Amino acid sequence: MNARSLWNDLLSALGLLSRLPLPRHESRGAEAAWAYPLAGLVLGLIACLAGLLALGLSLPPAAAALICLGTAVALTGALHEDGLADVADGFWGGASLSRRLEIMKDSHIGAYGVVALVLGLLARFTALAALFGMAGGLWAVIAAAVMSRAAMVVLMAALPHARDNGLARSVGQPSAGVALTAALIGAVFAYLCLGWHGSAAILSVALISLGMARLAQAKIGGQTGDLLGATQQVTEIAVLFVAIA
Repeated sequence: MNARSLWNDLLSALGLLSRLPLPRHESRGAEAAWAYPLAGLVLGLIACLAGLLALGLSLPPAAAALICLGTAVALTGALHEDGLADVADGFWGGASLSRRLEIMKDSHIGAYGVVALVLGLLARFTALAALFGMAGGLWAVIAAAVMSRAAMVVLMAALPHARDNGLARSVGQPSAGVALTAALIGAVFAYLCLGWHGSAAILSVALISLGMARLAQAKIGGQTGDLLGATQQVTEIAVLFVAIA
């Protein structure tokens, strides 16, 4: 794969996972999924820069954390947050597989979704506020952004599609090699950003990803775009919490 192909795959990943204005590129679907962690790197860097700018303007760490979090949400158009809310509503609001999928597809949000969304945002804000007050704390934000997108790719490859349409189905299912590449990128950044604490972060992401996979199989028989988004949110929170522990 040449440099042009690598650049195209990164643009393809960013085109799917973000709202960034991008140059024209060819979308390669699941074959470009190896670049999801690199897309997370780009998004994490931009969010961190927004928070650092706030610190540079003499705002307190909590305000910088809020700006960083708001930037991260805006960059993705709340794509993953929407997935978390939909999974919470569907998995615990439906009594059957078909009803759960129906609820997850509904644009309305229920009580389970609201609670999951609020708790998820609060967890991320709490961790970010602590990290913005720590020397070198923002490396953990980068690690979390990269590793959580790698977890998405692993689940994409490991689980069948739960429905015959939708975003995840349109992207396709990556090969084991693509998933392994994404996982290796996530692991490299875990150690680069967190040092030996990267081992705890990797273990946390692996266990949560396994738990999400088992839960998805039991509840809907596979994966959807919402499930991948929810996995990104929960694994990101896990890495941030490992960093502040």
